[in-house]
Amino acid sequence: MNDKTLKIALLQQKNTGDREGNRLRIADTIRRAAADGARLIVNRELHDTLYFCQTENVDLCDLATPIPSEATDFYAGMARECSVVIVGSFFEKRAPGLYHNTAVVFETDGSIAGTYRKMHIPDDPGFYEKFYFAPGDLGFRPIDTSVGRLGVLVCWDQWYPEAARLMALAGAEILIYPTAIGWNPDDDEAEQARQRDAWITVQRGHAVANGLPVVAVNRVGFEADPSGSTAGIQFWGSSFAAGPQGEILVEAPTDSEATLITEIPLTRSEEVRRWWPFLRDRRIDAYSDLSKRFL
Repeated sequence: MNDKTLKIALLQQKNTGDREGNRLRIADTIRRAAADGARLIVNRELHDTLYFCQTENVDLCDLATPIPSEATDFYAGMARECSVVIVGSFFEKRAPGLYHNTAVVFETDGSIAGTYRKMHIPDDPGFYEKFYFAPGDLGFRPIDTSVGRLGVLVCWDQWYPEAARLMALAGAEILIYPTAIGWNPDDDEAEQARQRDAWITVQRGHAVANGLPVVAVNRVGFEADPSGSTAGIQFWGSSFAAGPQGEILVEAPTDSEATLITEIPLTRSEEVRRWWPFLRDRRIDAYSDLSKRFL
């Protein structure tokens, strides 16, 4: 079987309060990655701004943007200029008072290939996303692009095997997770290590269980809590790509920016699924209880 691969770039970067500056740094990185042969560029979650969900503040809803807008136009222009597919992440203003955490995929001609609204919305100290985002209503539908069928999910979605499975069953060729996750600086090193390892492990499990490559791109660096009620978030980086058996193909450091360029195997999923036919052996007649909250 011929091994079809896709050269991708994972953009792990720090964020500042300068939205325009964040965009320009991303644009420079996209240009360099494209020059190095990347055909798919994956950004971190909510890449244009600081992670504003550390506190509940209605004024921060002013950061939201319609889709399309000047924000999406900027990345559409980058996709067109560099002839690459770009996965972006935006605070979407759908209507007055109605917002989503939305991934947008831009095609090489600058058109919007598709969108995905984050389905699982966390509400934890430092991650008050339910205050800002309505749950997604577009379902788990892969986005068709010139580089393949992308199963785009967002951050908290990465902990749910159901989301990965439904994307796989809908024909996704790769699972992609723009992410903003980090440590509470007050936690000890052992707890921090457990959390990071769990984050990597669960996503490698999605790769294995579905026979698909997985790409997760996180932000990095410290961001203070504007309210001062917590110690802020130390985003742990560690962006990575895994193959369809969960093998780590590339991994970024925990404490610095990195642009990772690697080749993702696409056709090898067919081989892996023949060896490990999990989709064949699923007992779809016995899973109805999964739609219940608790048994």
